[in-house]
Amino acid sequence: MRDLQLPGRSTIHSRNGMAATSHPLSTLAAIDVLRRGGNAVDAAVTACAVQCVVEPMSTGIGGDCFALYAPGGGPDVIGLNASGWAPKGLTAQHLLDQGIDSIPITSPHAASVAGAIDGWDMILSEHGSIDLDQALQPAIDYAANGYAITPRVAVDWKRNMAKLAANPSSAAKYLKDGRAPKAGEVWRLPELAETLRTVAAKGREGFYKGWVAEDIVEFLVSLGGCHALDDFAEMHGEWVTPISTDYRGYTIYQIPPNGQGITALMMLNILQDYDLADMDPNGVERLHLETEASRMAFAARDKFVADQRQADVPVKLMLSAKFAAKLRSQIKADSAIEAPEATGPVYRDTIYLTVVDKDRNACSFINSLYMPFGTGLTSPKSGVLLQNRGAGFVVDPDHPNNVAPRKRPLHTIIPGMCLRDGKVAYCYGVMGGGYQPVGHAHLLTNLIDFSMDPQEAMDSPRVFHVEGRLDVERGLGDAVMAGLEALGHKVGRPEMPWGGGQLIEIDWENGTLAGASDPRKDGCAIGY
Repeated sequence: MRDLQLPGRSTIHSRNGMAATSHPLSTLAAIDVLRRGGNAVDAAVTACAVQCVVEPMSTGIGGDCFALYAPGGGPDVIGLNASGWAPKGLTAQHLLDQGIDSIPITSPHAASVAGAIDGWDMILSEHGSIDLDQALQPAIDYAANGYAITPRVAVDWKRNMAKLAANPSSAAKYLKDGRAPKAGEVWRLPELAETLRTVAAKGREGFYKGWVAEDIVEFLVSLGGCHALDDFAEMHGEWVTPISTDYRGYTIYQIPPNGQGITALMMLNILQDYDLADMDPNGVERLHLETEASRMAFAARDKFVADQRQADVPVKLMLSAKFAAKLRSQIKADSAIEAPEATGPVYRDTIYLTVVDKDRNACSFINSLYMPFGTGLTSPKSGVLLQNRGAGFVVDPDHPNNVAPRKRPLHTIIPGMCLRDGKVAYCYGVMGGGYQPVGHAHLLTNLIDFSMDPQEAMDSPRVFHVEGRLDVERGLGDAVMAGLEALGHKVGRPEMPWGGGQLIEIDWENGTLAGASDPRKDGCAIGY
C-alpha cells in the first residue's frame, strides 16, 4: 500500500469490466464500449483507434499491432501478429547498391506496409461483437471535431517539431504556425477523419485498396520508395501460437519472433536462479542483476530474432534452461560485464492498452509507429503518418534479420499475458521501445518476487542500459547511482522517463479486477 501522505495513485478496483490505457480519452472510449455490452476485443480496438488520433506521435493507422487474447480468462491464449512487411521491391542488395548500409529512420525505405487496420479487422471478425464501422466512430469524432491536448502528449509533440517540419505534408497537419500544440489546445485532423470514414464504410479494403492505398504508394514512390499497390492489397496478419516460460509458478506468454517478446522470457529465465525476494527492490544488487540479464538477452535477440517465415530462429534453444544457464554464467555479482550494445535506434514511444470484460475475456493490445511520429512522413490526401518499422531491418544479406521482400522486421512492441493455474493473473504491457522486455521483467518481478500491488509495481523506478550508459530514473537516489557506478556501470539520468505501461490483475477469489496505469504517461485505469 502506498503512503497516502505522498503524491501517487491508488490501484483501481472494480467488479465488472476494466480498461487501462495511456490516454484518458482512450480509456473512456473502452469503458463506454464495455458498458454498452461490448467485449474486451471491441473495447481494445475502439480505444486503440482513439489513441491513433489523440496520441499521434506514439501510434497510428500507418503502424502495426500485436495482441494476446485469453477468452474467459484462460487457459487458452491466442496470439495475433499484425506487423507489416517490406515492399516486394526492397532488398538488402538494392540498398547496398545505393550506398545505404543502414535504413535511415526518416526514409521511405523505413516505411514498411502498415498492418494495424488488418489486425483490427482480424481480431474483431474472429473474437469481437462489433465491426470496424462501430469501433472507429469515437476516433472519427475526435479527428473531425477535435480533442484537447494532454500534458505528456504536448511534451512529446514539441520534442519532435523538427522531424515534422522536414516534411511539408506533416508540417501542414501536425504543426500550427510551425509549432506543436500546447496542453489544453484543441487539435483536429480532418484528412485522417476522412480516411477513417472510408475504412468504416468499406472495411479493411478501404485502407489497403482504393484511394487511401493509392495516395500512400504514390507519396512513397515520389520519395524513392519501392512500394507498389499489391504490397498493400496482399498485406495480411496471422494468428500465431504464443511462446512462454514458467517463472515461480506463473506462465508468461509472449508473441513469437519477429517480435522481441522472447527477450523478456530470456531475462526471466536468467533471473529465475536468483533470490530476488531477499533483495531491496530498489537496491543496487537487484538493479545490477536485472541490467546484466537484459544485456545478455539483448545480445541473443540481436543475433537470432527475425521473421520466422523467412529465417530460422532457434526459439526452443533460446528458451531452454541450458541457454539461460549459459547466459547467467557470464554475469558477475561484483562488476559489470563486457557485452555488445543492443542495436537499433533509441526511442520511447508506443501505446499499450489492456481490457478485461465482465466475462473475464482478457485482451493485451499494442499498436505503434515505432519512433515518435514514425518516419515523420504523412501521405498528403489521407493524412496517414507512416511508420518507420523498416528501420529495424539489418542491411546485410547474411543476417537473419536482413531486409528482404515481404519480410517483417525485428519488432520491439510486445503485449504480455501472465497465467497461474490456467487462469489469467495479469494482463499487462510496458511501452518504451527497446526498454519493453526490461520493463516486462521489472514489472513481473515487482509483482511476483516483491509482492507489490499493481500500481506500486508500475510506479517503481526504472533503469535501462542503452548506448553504453545505464540510465537511472530520478526515483532512485544518488546512493544507488554511486553503487551502480562502483560496479563499473557508466550511469546517468535520462532526460525523459523510460516507457509507460498498463496492467489489469484478475482476482479470481474475490471476483474483482485491479488495474494500474503508468504515471509516466497521461492515461488512467477505469473500472466499473
